[in-house]
Amino acid sequence: VRHFGLSRSSEALKRATDVIGASLALLVLLPLLLILAAAVKLSSRGPVLFAQKRIGRNGEVFEMLKFRSMVVGADSVKETLRARNEAEGGLFKINEDPRVTRVGRLMRRISLDELPQLLNVLRGEMSLVGPRPLVPDEDALIEGWQRRRLAVKPGMTGLWQIFGSARIPMQEMVKIDYLYGANWSIWLDVKILLRTIPYVLGRRGQ
Repeated sequence: VRHFGLSRSSEALKRATDVIGASLALLVLLPLLLILAAAVKLSSRGPVLFAQKRIGRNGEVFEMLKFRSMVVGADSVKETLRARNEAEGGLFKINEDPRVTRVGRLMRRISLDELPQLLNVLRGEMSLVGPRPLVPDEDALIEGWQRRRLAVKPGMTGLWQIFGSARIPMQEMVKIDYLYGANWSIWLDVKILLRTIPYVLGRRGQ
């Protein structure tokens, strides 16, 4: 395992890849994004986009964007569903979440609700590939050397995604994030992106 973190040249290369990749993806996917936005707007009351506070690089809080896939006020009833949580180690995941709308359920099957995060990538808050972006209450459970994962920008996808994010306990996930930051290369990012496509299309993340 190499020294943890990215050099300045590696950070510049990764940022350039993010900007080019996210820009091209937004251009190619624009018709789909407009269709999804219309479907969300017409199917249920509330805004098209949902912004959720996440912990980014160096512990900075940012608002991660998604197409809204839940009813308005979903976060306010999260604790009432805690007993139905199917994830381990501090993460929260319910396969049949009653807060999810019909259109939201369709989008989530192949992670289409995540596409607005391309804007987070362009804004420099996220990377195409990186550690999983945690909500504040999940991040508060991470201590000691594992917090070094925050030296790398969180990603739209990562090793945590292709290994099955819903099935990995959080303590194991942060170790995977650490190994990603310690062994980063542009080719590792390329391999993760290529593996993410069949993973998502196969719906194994649900």
